Formats: sequence, C-alpha cells, structure tokens
Amino acid sequence: MTVLDKPLSNLQIELLRLYSQNVSEEDLIAIKRLLAKYFADRASDEMDKLWAERDWTNETMDKWLSDEDTTPEEGQ
Repeated sequence: MTVLDKPLSNLQIELLRLYSQNVSEEDLIAIKRLLAKYFADRASDEMDKLWAERDWTNETMDKWLSDEDTTPEEGQ
C-alpha cells in the first residue's frame, strides 16, 4: 500500500464523495464535460486578461503566426 505524501485536495475529496454515489456512465461523461468546460472557460478568461494587459490584438497574433523568430515576449 502506498502512503500519500500530500493530503487530498478539496476537489479530490469532493469528487470522491460524488463517485461513491455510483453515478451512471452517462452522468460520468456529463460531469467530465462540465469540468472540462469549467477549466477551459477559466483558462480563456485568463488569456483575455493577459491580452488586455499587454495590449495584444488580432494583428499581434497574425504577426506571431507569420514570423517564426518572433515570440510573444518579443512581439509585445
């Protein structure tokens, strides 16, 4: 038996409680999609903030895509 080096996170504990309910495969898929959408939305919100902070535009992205030597840090 493996001893955990770290305690479970609050999310892990909550998911274990949920999974102890023996949800159907259909519900499990729906829950996975819900979680994926939640974290994707959060990542998108953070990217929107970063773009606003750095004043990036669609033209900035076009420049990055057309110039292999330009990194986002250089293309600010």
